[in-house]
Amino acid sequence: MLLLAVAACSNGPKQASDGPFPAADRPVANIVSPRWSNEQDRDSRDEAQQVMAKAGIKPDMTVADIGAGEGYYTVRLASRVGKGGRVLAEDIVASVRDSLAERVARERLDNVSVRLGTPSDPKLPANSFDRVLMVHMYHEIGQPYEFLWRLRPSLKPAGLVVVVDANRPTQHHGTPPALLRCEFAAVGYTQVGREDMPSAGGYLALFQAIGPRPDPDAIKPCLNR
Repeated sequence: MLLLAVAACSNGPKQASDGPFPAADRPVANIVSPRWSNEQDRDSRDEAQQVMAKAGIKPDMTVADIGAGEGYYTVRLASRVGKGGRVLAEDIVASVRDSLAERVARERLDNVSVRLGTPSDPKLPANSFDRVLMVHMYHEIGQPYEFLWRLRPSLKPAGLVVVVDANRPTQHHGTPPALLRCEFAAVGYTQVGREDMPSAGGYLALFQAIGPRPDPDAIKPCLNR
């Protein structure tokens, strides 16, 4: 059983919270671009194929691509899960969502749908996903406890959340692994795997929702020390 980690990273301002969920005691990175890196460069490092293999993504699975941006992972997930699988690509910026929808239509990705979420709620259908993928975007979530709480019902019983991020402070567009583990654990997720992923510019961590979902006011935030 993993212990709840008290995570450390560079000091920064606390995030405000208007509802019952605790605020994150850490900085949140700004969204700077829907493109994390050039797709050809990422393919030359075999990034997507390695991440999908380590995440256990297989044909016929249903996968959510959160913070899909221009769709680098979306189109590759569509090929990997095949005609018997489904991919839901989500973004919180309407213009980005619209551009991705145009790409999906242009490339005739019939097993892909595109959805607009909000910063604190990905708005995913319940009991639907074998994997939920979040690549280089977790540090941009301003209300991580609410986001993870609202994400939990979308997972199938054996579903996993897959996070790829850099090992650096959140204000520098990364998430220290201990902080990530702590924030997920606060909402009832257990880390079931982690390994370095140089091809993806950081590390990959796997989480499974185990046990009951805590009440929002019972969530204890991780301290930023």
